[in-house]
Amino acid sequence: MRCTPCTTAAGTHCFYLTRVSTVYLYSVLRKLFGKQPQCLACACGKIGTMPSLPKPLTTPACPCRTEQGPPLAYTDCCGRYHAGPLALQAPNAEALMRSRYSAFVLNLPDYLLATWHPSTRPPSLDLNEPGLKWLGLNVKAFQVQDATHATVEFIARSKQGGRAQRLQEVSRFVLEEGRWFYLVGDGG
Repeated sequence: MRCTPCTTAAGTHCFYLTRVSTVYLYSVLRKLFGKQPQCLACACGKIGTMPSLPKPLTTPACPCRTEQGPPLAYTDCCGRYHAGPLALQAPNAEALMRSRYSAFVLNLPDYLLATWHPSTRPPSLDLNEPGLKWLGLNVKAFQVQDATHATVEFIARSKQGGRAQRLQEVSRFVLEEGRWFYLVGDGG
């Protein structure tokens, strides 16, 4: 970023700032000088114009929240279970199911395999055929059977080759050694 240069007897001045320092510096300058801070390169006292502040970075919405409730940022929803300190640590079966849907949308086969119970896990996954677009997830029911078993009923919508598809399933989950795992799904 650079300011609009001022021209003095000493020449033309402008300066470059990093994105982080720009935001901080602009806030200080605007408090001190209003919207038109003085040229800081030569302290000539002339009024220069600063470029507009960069737009705040937006975090994409989580794919699992397209059809229910307010949108949540991916990093505050399923992203935290896909990577980082909470990776693979979904707190319940519904959170795991949502994170698995997001993993399908984002093409994360390693996450899907890691959250699939070893007794039913396939050796590999071939995800997202060309042209497949995931459209949304609707969780119909979440039921806890006991301390280590739960089910989640959902509908996942997709489109491929101009044809709409709908997957309705009741998924079964098990809690082992503090982690939830997907066991199997029964089509509905």
